[in-house]
Amino acid sequence: MAEESSTQSIEVEAPPEQVMAVIADFGSYPQWAKQVRETEVLATGDDGRAKQVRLTLDAGPIKDVYTLEYDWAADGRSVSWHLIKGQMQKAQNGRYELADLDGRTKVTYTLSVELVLPMIGLLRRKAEKMVMDTALKELKRRVEDLS
Repeated sequence: MAEESSTQSIEVEAPPEQVMAVIADFGSYPQWAKQVRETEVLATGDDGRAKQVRLTLDAGPIKDVYTLEYDWAADGRSVSWHLIKGQMQKAQNGRYELADLDGRTKVTYTLSVELVLPMIGLLRRKAEKMVMDTALKELKRRVEDLS
C-alpha cells in the first residue's frame, strides 16, 4: 500500500467464492455500487479476470474517470489494485481480502487514495473511510441478495 491507508471489515452471509464473484463482475457495478456510473474492462489476464478497468465515478461533488490495474490472488481470496490513470486522483491502492468463516465471509477492504488537489491527511482518511463503508455495505447487500 502507498503511504497511509484506511482499513475496514464487514461480514457477509455467503461463502468467499460468491463474494469474489461479485467483486470480479465489473459489468454489474453500476447496478449496485451507487457511485459507479460506468465500467469498461480494457484488458483481461491469462485467467480471464479483468486486468485493467476504466471506471466512471459520480459521488456528488467528486466526479472522476480512472483506470485501475488488478492483481488477483491464485487462491481466490484476495485482489489488489492500483491506479494507472485518473483525472482527480494521483494515486489509488486498494485490496479486498476474504476470510472464510464457515460459510460466511469476512471482507477486509484497505484503501489509500491521493487526490490531485492536496488534502489534509485527516480529511483524506475520513473520505477513504466513507468510501469503504459505503462500498462494503453495498457489496454485502449485493452478495446476500444474490444468495
